[in-house]
Amino acid sequence: MSEPFRQLLEAAVTHLEDLAAQGIRFVPVSAGTLAALAATPPPRPTPPRPSPAVRVPIPVPIPPPAPAAKPAATKTPPAAAQTPPAGDKEARMAALRARALACRQCEHLAASRKNVVFGVGNIHSPLMFVGEAPGADEDTQGEPFVGRAGQLLTRIIQTMGLDRNRVYIANILKCRPDTPGQTAGNRKPTPAEMHTCLPHLLEQIDIIQPRVIVALGATAIEGLFGKTEGITRLRGRWMEFHGVPVMPTYHPAYLLRNQALAEKRKVWEDVLQVMARLEMPISAKQRAYFQNA
Repeated sequence: MSEPFRQLLEAAVTHLEDLAAQGIRFVPVSAGTLAALAATPPPRPTPPRPSPAVRVPIPVPIPPPAPAAKPAATKTPPAAAQTPPAGDKEARMAALRARALACRQCEHLAASRKNVVFGVGNIHSPLMFVGEAPGADEDTQGEPFVGRAGQLLTRIIQTMGLDRNRVYIANILKCRPDTPGQTAGNRKPTPAEMHTCLPHLLEQIDIIQPRVIVALGATAIEGLFGKTEGITRLRGRWMEFHGVPVMPTYHPAYLLRNQALAEKRKVWEDVLQVMARLEMPISAKQRAYFQNA
């Protein structure tokens, strides 16, 4: 191939590539020009005969077709998606109660219980009391704090100017701890039992959205926070659980064992802090309870 022809061919190719880059896919080329390009150039160029123009396609790279979109898979909604709307407290609590009543995660507790002690009270209340676990009376009646300690708690609530129906009462554990070989008495829940049952209480708190939680006794604090410090050191000092202020205080059962007015005054001082946090009216008489203790 002579150098002039090679240069001419390269110029033509470059020109065609530029046209392709501009999106032009066809250019008019005469049949004679096509034949001249395909043949070996003669020693002397001969002018081609005029002939009708033909359209020669310019090869343009075509991107591969995009993969067809897969149809969206139909998923079965998870159980959580089938729960009532977040704003429907009553329906959410009823659904939670049904799950708790059927719970058998702690098989030894499920086998020995008479009733699941779920919780009781006003689910719209700003105040929630949390104890450790049901006793024999609670297990029999299926309601928390109905024994002697519960009766004392009821009096404390009434002294605040409220009643049981205006607060919510629950426990860390929803089943009475089994007492193999014992005919009476209670035992402390194990950390594993409390850890297993805590999600029920967490959901109760999430539904109720209380402004204050009163934790009754050291075991309630341990169940909520994992702390094993003595209640004597923790009571009266605000804590926080999942964004909710928590006031630790003595369990009513402790006041039944220790009738000293000074101990009752400590619990009442904790209650006064709760009333102040809830912006409840506090009378002079209420402030003076056990003042001389």
